Amino acid sequence: MIEFTTLLTLAILFLIFFRPGKTPPLENPLVIERPGQYHMTLAPQLNLAQPYIEDVANRLSGMSSSDCATVFFELRDRQVTAHGFDFYLLAISRRSGMLLFQAARPVSKEGEQRKVIGEFAQGVLKRFPGSDEPCDEIATAAKQAAEARGMEIKVI
Repeated sequence: MIEFTTLLTLAILFLIFFRPGKTPPLENPLVIERPGQYHMTLAPQLNLAQPYIEDVANRLSGMSSSDCATVFFELRDRQVTAHGFDFYLLAISRRSGMLLFQAARPVSKEGEQRKVIGEFAQGVLKRFPGSDEPCDEIATAAKQAAEARGMEIKVI
């Protein structure tokens, strides 16, 4: 009987300490900056989008470092919800050789989405002046990363 109790206790302790846990959504914006690589700003409760964004950054790291215009995306990810919405908005740009990512929750009006994320992105973009040349590399890398993760993505 003592062996069974010991085994049961060890099994419970193992499950408590070594089971994979979920990261709870944050209530504050998350800002991550990797000097010389990228700057990421995630709106509250979008911290679970970080692995996807880092995947996009890794895919873009070997490509040209020329400045380009901001590309706006609508992403649908089952693991990431944004304040009750089933999708979130993402703006990606490259300025001064640095990738800039801004993720935000959508607004209720369809036509306002680009305006809201554009305003959200302006604060970071002011710090990094650059050109507004179109950049297909960003859209391609974002679509490849989304496809690899089973996410739906749409350029807006």
